[in-house]
Amino acid sequence: MTVSARQIRARYSADTITVYQAYPPEIAGPALAAGRLVGPFKRERMTWIKPSFLWMMYRCGWAEKPGQERVLAVEISRAGFEWALARACLSHFDPAEHADRDAWSRQLKASPVRVQWDPERSLRLGALPYRSLQVGLSGEAVHRYVDEWTVAITDLTPVVREIRSLLRDGAERAAAELLPDERPYPLPARVGAVIDADGATTG
Repeated sequence: MTVSARQIRARYSADTITVYQAYPPEIAGPALAAGRLVGPFKRERMTWIKPSFLWMMYRCGWAEKPGQERVLAVEISRAGFEWALARACLSHFDPAEHADRDAWSRQLKASPVRVQWDPERSLRLGALPYRSLQVGLSGEAVHRYVDEWTVAITDLTPVVREIRSLLRDGAERAAAELLPDERPYPLPARVGAVIDADGATTG
């Protein structure tokens, strides 16, 4: 199967999309109890959300990296997710997208959202030849994420630990069966153009 170089793949429903974050217990615990991110989570800092479960696993080391011991699946509204992408700026200068570096820098400073495309990861966390989207939220976008977009938060840490254990035992097929079902996300073409996605649809 051919996968587009820059394509959002995610678990989603008609109204929501699931993104992943990893936090220490002191942030994850209160968030799970409240159903949204609350203190000591700091809204003043940029927070990164990831639609790719395996990229999150690469980032947090299967929940073994310090400060990333709890993996959360955050179900947010698709309307909110697309609001963020429509107002995003690429985190790096791209001459195909920006008139010059100064124009890119001005857009980056003004935007409450930044996006970057990093190599997607395999079950063993090796780099794949296509990209996965990371979305950084700041300012207004963080407030909307916490107060308006979040529908539910689920603790995936037990599943992450089970997959990690299966992989260490060499049971890759059993581990793969526990992965979230991620499908190409039907991104509106106008939003796809903002984030430089391939093959955007009008879904």
